Order: sequence, then structure tokens, then C-alpha cells
Amino acid sequence: MKRYLLAATLVALMTGPGFAEGPQDRATGGLGVVIERASGSVLIVDRLARAQLARVEGLGDLSHASINFSPDERYAYVFGRDGGLTKVDLVTRTIAARVMQAGNSIGGAISDDGRLVAVSNYEPGGIRIFDADTLAMVADIPTGSKTIGLVELPGRRFAWALWDKGEAWMADLSGAEPIVTRLGETGANPYDAILTGDGRHFVVGLFGEKGVTLFDMWDKAPAPVRFLSDYGKTGEDLPVYKMPHLQGWGFTEGQFALPAVGRHQVLWVDRNSLQQVAATEVHGQPVFVIAQPGSPYVWVNFATPLNDTVQVIDSRSHAVVQTLTPGAAVLHMEFAPRGSEVWISLRDDNRVAVYDTRSLQPITSLPAESPSGIFFTARAHRTGL
Repeated sequence: MKRYLLAATLVALMTGPGFAEGPQDRATGGLGVVIERASGSVLIVDRLARAQLARVEGLGDLSHASINFSPDERYAYVFGRDGGLTKVDLVTRTIAARVMQAGNSIGGAISDDGRLVAVSNYEPGGIRIFDADTLAMVADIPTGSKTIGLVELPGRRFAWALWDKGEAWMADLSGAEPIVTRLGETGANPYDAILTGDGRHFVVGLFGEKGVTLFDMWDKAPAPVRFLSDYGKTGEDLPVYKMPHLQGWGFTEGQFALPAVGRHQVLWVDRNSLQQVAATEVHGQPVFVIAQPGSPYVWVNFATPLNDTVQVIDSRSHAVVQTLTPGAAVLHMEFAPRGSEVWISLRDDNRVAVYDTRSLQPITSLPAESPSGIFFTARAHRTGL
């Protein structure tokens, strides 16, 4: 009985008003990281409490930064534009490791088993792969070209495209040495690529010519398939103020929802036939087209100078059903894993706005220094992110 009373007293003391929650007492499943692009810092947030937890500084140039998470959701791998790769510990809220691995980088990926982190480089070009624990380099794959659209594939593999050469490649790191394979031609100047959530389709967007190229990664020998080659051949293209980001492409209702380059349109393509089925006229040049989980809706933000607006499109009717103006310079959106709310970064307002996705009303906002990308730890368990 005395032992029981002692244990009960300890629990009461730990959970009572006087117990201050420390960093290691908070689970990581509800956490997220916000890129603060102007200050080279990241903001660790609690998505469930809608609160800031800590700011981690010293991450270099984050003007085009992205993040992947370790499978246990403890570590965030931050890919900086200046070639810096930083491993941030979300529990201790500190930098666990950091390497300057190149001169100019454009994102990265983490292997499906979480043991390898790959970085895509402009300068000197190529792919460099690191041990996820120590950040020691384990492979260097030169390409002689700027590499873009790096994604992880099931089976400890990675795929990417080459801006200068118009090609797609794949590396298999499941064995003692990397096996590098040329997948085929993509078309001129691929600017980004994405892998669908089922790991099947590696989709490459083109800037140097009209069209999109798809590789079926379930095939033993994936071959390039072109589609949307005719879009925009009539009429005049507008100046491109900001390239769309394919990591924000929407996949819903059996369709690809794609940003049209140089047009104020979202294009809808049937995933099976690869035929365009509709085009939605929108507020400006789309940057991200992101599907809201558990719903038929996609959310779209736009390039400058029309970047104070977000539009919501119904994938069934292809109609805009809501236009929101959350604030100045909308750069990114991230949904709660089941789609109950969306977080929107407002760079020029120095804050992140949180909206309820049912009522489409703002819930709250959090201060942040020139925020751009928002990444929740639930991404650790999704293919293609």
C-alpha cells in the first residue's frame, strides 16, 4: 500500500500545475518546422497546440529550403540553397549535425528505410548521399548537369532529372555500391519532378518545351511517356515570375491537378489515359496545387504580384469554390494529416495563418520571420515527400 501511495504521489506531482513540460516530454507526432528564409533559421511548432516551441538558428541560406524527416519523427533534415545540409533535433531543439556539401543545392530526399539522405546539387551538379545518422558522405554521383526533382523510391533508390541534358536517372543503393541507371529523355529543361504517393509515377515538368513526362516506376524498365504536349500552343504565354513547384501537385479523383507554366490555369489530367479533361481559370500563375486530405478539394497559391490570394477548387466540377486573401506573399501551405486545418505562410506579414478547412475561416496566426516552407512530421510516413 505504501508503495502504491508513493507512486500515486509522484504521478500527481508530475502532472499537477507546478510541473513544467520540458522539450523531451513532448511527443513529436504533432510537431512541425517552418522555414524562416531571411534569417537562416527554422521555427519548431506544435501543430496540435498551434504554438511556437523554439527557434533554431545558424542554418545558412534558406531562400529555397526544403525538409525531410527521419522515420521516428525526431530529426528534420534541412536542405539549404547554399549547399548546407543540417540535421535538427526536434526533441532537444538543437542542431545535431551539419555539413556544407556543395555550393548550390536544390532540395533532397530520404530513403524509404530512413538510413540515407540524398541532396540534389546545381553546383557542382550531381547527387550526394549521406549517412542519416552521422551525415558522413557515402556516395557521390556526378551528372555534369544541374540536378532537379530528386525523389526517393521504394527499395533504397532515388530518381532525379537533369536541367541541362533533359534526362532522368535513377540510383539503387540497396547493395554495396550504387547502381546508376539512365531512365530516358524527359524533354528540354525539366524544372521539377514528383513521385506519386503510391510510388508508381515519377512525373517531370518541362520548362524548355510544352509538356510533361511520366515514368512508370513499377515497370522493370521504366520508359518516358509524354503528355500535355499540346497545352498552351494557342494564345500567348505570360512572363513566368515564379516556377511552379511540383512537390505541391495535387492528385485527387483519379486526376493530376497541375499548374500551367505561363498561364493562369490549373490543368486536370486523367491519371489512366493521361488526357487533359479540364482547365480551371484561376487568379494568377499557380505555384502550389495541393490536395486537401479527405476531401475533393485542392488549394492553390500564386506567383507575384498576385500572391496575396489562395483559391479552393472542387476536383469534381473543376470550379473555384472559394477565394481567400490570408495576407501578403503566400509562399506555402501545409495541411494537418487528416485535412482538418491548413497552415499558410505569409512571408511579408511575418506570420503563419491557420485556417479551418470546413468553415474556411481563420483560427489563429503565429509570428514568424519571413516564413516560407511549412513541414509537419507526418511527412515522415508518406512516399514522395
